[in-house]
Amino acid sequence: MKKVLFFIIAFVILMLIIFGIFYKKDNKTENNLKDITVAEVTHSIFYTPMYVAHSLGYFEDNGLNVDIILTSGADAVAASVMSGDAQIGFCGSEQTIYIYNGGEKDYLINFAGLTKRDGSFIVGRTDENFDIKNLKGTHIIAGREGGMPAMTLAYTLNQNGITLDDLNFDTSVAFASMSGAFIGGTGDYVALFEPNALQLEKQGFGHVVASLGKLGGEVPYTSYMAKKSYLENNENVIEGFTKAIQKGLDYTFSHTDEEIAEVIEDYFPDTSLNDLTEVIKRYRENDSWYKTTYITEDGFNRIQDIMKNSNKLEKEVDYNILVNNKYNKK
Repeated sequence: MKKVLFFIIAFVILMLIIFGIFYKKDNKTENNLKDITVAEVTHSIFYTPMYVAHSLGYFEDNGLNVDIILTSGADAVAASVMSGDAQIGFCGSEQTIYIYNGGEKDYLINFAGLTKRDGSFIVGRTDENFDIKNLKGTHIIAGREGGMPAMTLAYTLNQNGITLDDLNFDTSVAFASMSGAFIGGTGDYVALFEPNALQLEKQGFGHVVASLGKLGGEVPYTSYMAKKSYLENNENVIEGFTKAIQKGLDYTFSHTDEEIAEVIEDYFPDTSLNDLTEVIKRYRENDSWYKTTYITEDGFNRIQDIMKNSNKLEKEVDYNILVNNKYNKK
């Protein structure tokens, strides 16, 4: 009799567990969360506020179930959004200009900003007293031709009286291979995002000598974009998404580096909590993030100046065409 009673109790508990699981699934469905795919240009601690928003459920709070997928290269991000594989792209705002000047009718529009300057650091082989003029006559691995890191570096060099003929400005190395190429002996300098720059330092292969972001000035370096038709037909999604990103920014600016690292550590399983904290501190000191998602006209026009400097701007585009600040706070 006791055995029978035991099996009955065990069966009831099992049914309650199963019911609870399905109830939660059904309840999630009843919440009518809108599935959204975001194509990110690279997976980097540089984008900390977005991962904060994702980790703390700010997207769900605004009715969205957001899937962030790595889509390496800004051109690939733009293609993913244009094809409909992703609803929102996250990359350099220069892509919206390329798309518009390419004659697309349903072009991409920037609707929120996250980072306000270049997130890469110049890594040299020695711990030197660096000056931008030190790059003259050297070999630097600069990034993909037409990409923002390479164009920002070229702009910064030119602003300091250095032409690309004055050095080996190497755009032949793929973004994912830049760190490895430098370790392998290529170049005197390399421009790297974190945590790659920190890892090179810790492994003894180089030293961070300058912040390209500080040298290059403020621009809408990485922004969220969607097709014109999507913005028009999905205002609730865009508003909710923008609010979530703003909450991520607010949290980032109101909490310590250590607290933020703990929130996003699952997004960077190969980076220790101490290293994650150190990189977040470095990006904070670099003044990397907007306080609000608002994209300024001066910043957008500076992007076009940088593109023009690299002969990548076919024609200038009006700020009001490619930037929609409807849900952004100034």
